[in-house]
Amino acid sequence: MSNSAVGVVGDPAVADRLRESGAAVVEGTVDSVPTTERVVAIGQAAVRAVATADTAPLVLPVAAGRGVRSVSRESVPAAVAGLEGASTERHPVFDVAVAGETVGTTVFDVTAVTAEAARISEYAVETTTDSIGQFRADGVTLATPAGSPGYARRVGGPVLAPVASVGVVAPIAPFQTNPDHWVVSLAGLSVAVERDEATVTLYADGEAVATVACGETAALGRQGTLRVAVVEESGSRFR
Repeated sequence: MSNSAVGVVGDPAVADRLRESGAAVVEGTVDSVPTTERVVAIGQAAVRAVATADTAPLVLPVAAGRGVRSVSRESVPAAVAGLEGASTERHPVFDVAVAGETVGTTVFDVTAVTAEAARISEYAVETTTDSIGQFRADGVTLATPAGSPGYARRVGGPVLAPVASVGVVAPIAPFQTNPDHWVVSLAGLSVAVERDEATVTLYADGEAVATVACGETAALGRQGTLRVAVVEESGSRFR
């Protein structure tokens, strides 16, 4: 495995630098992920593309945020050289369905938010076995462990270690003074729009994938696992 080619998605300059260091490289794109056993993914869009591909390689994230323990662009040659001794973190990947129809896939977070400024709606969040909460707010974010240091953290949620299927539910600008945030199992988690006062847009990893009408439900279903290589050059997810 140490002599096998490494795929690169997201930045041709990184591929060139790896070639200069003597590595065998197969370049790809977010629309055509290499079928190599190891892939260097530069940026969150590249990580997402590799995570949702059919090949399930070991992924070395580069400049992709704390959630997936990235390495810097400068340290990529050393990090790739250390892949043979890397440990592995596993992150859940989820399909997103609205009214029973799959509309997208998420590695980091799913956010339901009112499309018009200064408008709120009412949301009900449930697991397959329990009612989590009902609240009026601008929106709500459902974040995986990989997504927990991102937008969910900015609205008050905690940063999570990579635990299978566990994530954060964080209301956005809730109409209450002391809002709750919840750490729950994401598999089967759903959010329903309870008031027909504003258009609600659903985003998966920052990409608008659907609108959710009053009475409709957006639900998460486990789709797969992202395997992240953790090497000496990997950053901490907590700082």
